Amino acid sequence: MKKVVFSVLGISFLAIWPSIAQNVGASLDLRYAENFSIEEFESHRIVTVRNPWRGSGDTLFRYALVPRRVELPKLDADIRIIRTPVKRLAVLGTVYLAHVETLNLYQELIGVAHAKYANDNKTLQQLESGYTKSIPGEGSIDIEVTLSLRADLILASAVGDPQHDAHPLLERTGQTVAVTAGYMESHPLGRAEWIKFTAAFFEKDALAKTLFDGIADRYEELSALTELIDKRPTVLANAPFAGVWHVPGGKSFTAQVIDDAGGRYLFKSLDSSGGVPVDLEKVFFRAWDADFWIHPGQARSLLELESMDRRFVEFRAFKNGNVYNNSKRIGPGGGNEVWERGVLRPDETLADLIAIFHPELIGQRELVYYERLLSDR
Repeated sequence: MKKVVFSVLGISFLAIWPSIAQNVGASLDLRYAENFSIEEFESHRIVTVRNPWRGSGDTLFRYALVPRRVELPKLDADIRIIRTPVKRLAVLGTVYLAHVETLNLYQELIGVAHAKYANDNKTLQQLESGYTKSIPGEGSIDIEVTLSLRADLILASAVGDPQHDAHPLLERTGQTVAVTAGYMESHPLGRAEWIKFTAAFFEKDALAKTLFDGIADRYEELSALTELIDKRPTVLANAPFAGVWHVPGGKSFTAQVIDDAGGRYLFKSLDSSGGVPVDLEKVFFRAWDADFWIHPGQARSLLELESMDRRFVEFRAFKNGNVYNNSKRIGPGGGNEVWERGVLRPDETLADLIAIFHPELIGQRELVYYERLLSDR
């Protein structure tokens, strides 16, 4: 056993690295994540990703993680083989950068797509120096650039649209891609627990478990503060775009964190984990007297919000100054840190919302991701 004390994001942890003992058929214990699993075998591990996008049905992605020192086992033809630990990593989105930071994968990080939206300082430094390459492409990823990176692993998400998804073409060109489905989790901690998915490719499971357990314990302690609250303020989320108001479904992680923060989400009854288009007039009818309004699109002031629709000034939350956006941490390229660090640290998001909805429960604290919309900024 090797014991190491380390600090990540201001939290100190004791990590214990055991020898790599394999229990045949044993599965990694997951507390919240539902869309991946890891099975241990004598010579390898099988990582399975399910529910990769909405409407994906029985679609599965299976990966065999085989240590470099072990002979390749005989596997089913549909299983992608990845040698571990991975030495060269490319990511097709900045959402993975919190994993890079907490697992200290900077040396392995050789490519980032949509790099202009990155917030992580170390990643920005590596991009500037050229150690990490920016992968061009907004609508579609530049395949030639990814080929030149010679990555052992490319992390990507998918939506089930051949015109949008990069993984089919990358695989056809012989590149090793792992499709992730963290955004499909319904609980904020389920999404955060995907740190264990990433860690498995680098043989950093013990570190990921220690990190996640600290985050989950903190989240659970915070949510316990609101369990017995009698009066829950009503909460509206999002704002219309192009004439359509997509509100978070009642099974979304947004609905979950509102509930855990002691709020009463107005559209909790919608049976969906994604965004649901709702007629504007219906939203106006239900939400005009909501106590709080969060995530109002791109608006960062009440004037900007009013410019979207003059009727917003009649909303109770607008009149009372109870409109908050999670836009406090915007990077140099316009990327929002809530979609990097915030995905891994839902305990911080929860603490922010409790401080907004029930400041008496948590005391005075500076908000991490949220800012109150004022008349101007």
